[in-house]
Amino acid sequence: MTIIDERSVNNLSAIPKEEYLYKCTSACAGCSSSLCLRYVLKAAGPDSVLVVPACCTSVIQGIYPGTAMNVPVYNIAFAAAAACASGLSNALSALGKETNVIVYAGDGGTVDIGIQSLSGAFERGTNFLYICYDNEAYGNTGMQRSGSTPLGARTTTTPGGKPTAKKDLDRIVEAHNPPYMATACSAYPLDLYKKVKKALSIEGPKFIHILAPCPPGWRYPTEKTVEMGKLAVKTGTWILYEREFGKLAISGPSKAAMKKPAPLEDYIKGQGRFKNLSPEIFDEMRQQVERNIQRLSREEAGVC
Repeated sequence: MTIIDERSVNNLSAIPKEEYLYKCTSACAGCSSSLCLRYVLKAAGPDSVLVVPACCTSVIQGIYPGTAMNVPVYNIAFAAAAACASGLSNALSALGKETNVIVYAGDGGTVDIGIQSLSGAFERGTNFLYICYDNEAYGNTGMQRSGSTPLGARTTTTPGGKPTAKKDLDRIVEAHNPPYMATACSAYPLDLYKKVKKALSIEGPKFIHILAPCPPGWRYPTEKTVEMGKLAVKTGTWILYEREFGKLAISGPSKAAMKKPAPLEDYIKGQGRFKNLSPEIFDEMRQQVERNIQRLSREEAGVC
């Protein structure tokens, strides 16, 4: 497994210069999931293999031998990523190899279609890292709603706005008691890099859930991708944390934001998917954010 460097990585200049995701992918302009994958692979290094189910990444990688990936990739069926990773991890272990096995899957292939194999792999104690990059819809097939689509969001299958809340994937994974799980965001690459490094230093099933804003799906200008991710964190809509052997630690950017969150309107108003949001739905969204902030704050403080 990857060993964390003794020297602390506290700035982007300390991140390795080697690239394992080449330029000129077929990703959309402003694609934040590609940005995430770049730092995931920098943290993992060359002795790694990606398992990628049907998702945007299975397209943007390109066609062999012109692929943009500089590590081996298994393209696998929508529902089978974690199952494939289980077999791959066991096979590599039997050969005495310590190669990092990483699933890199979208929210559709994780929250919905792939959740059974994810649960099974975690229950079996598979030694791998599962990463869900979450753009809150089925991005590769035209932005249909997924279980991860938030309340009120317009998609091609919820043109009037999604009437139900986002599925709480993290609490589902937490119920499996993994040794390590975390949340991250494409707008905070150093935080993501350090969490991947830590995850790969721990034996057993690990999980990282990354918020990956999507310009065409969320309907905002391509140059606003990093700004959109930062607003998600600053408003408390997306909270960055780690849960290591069951103990919660809220990450620095969210710890600061939770003390005085930015107005939720700042995050909502820049996204066309929330156009014409009713006051009632907005108020319900605001209450969801507040409840989540309070729940995680109490847990970190040890208050029941």
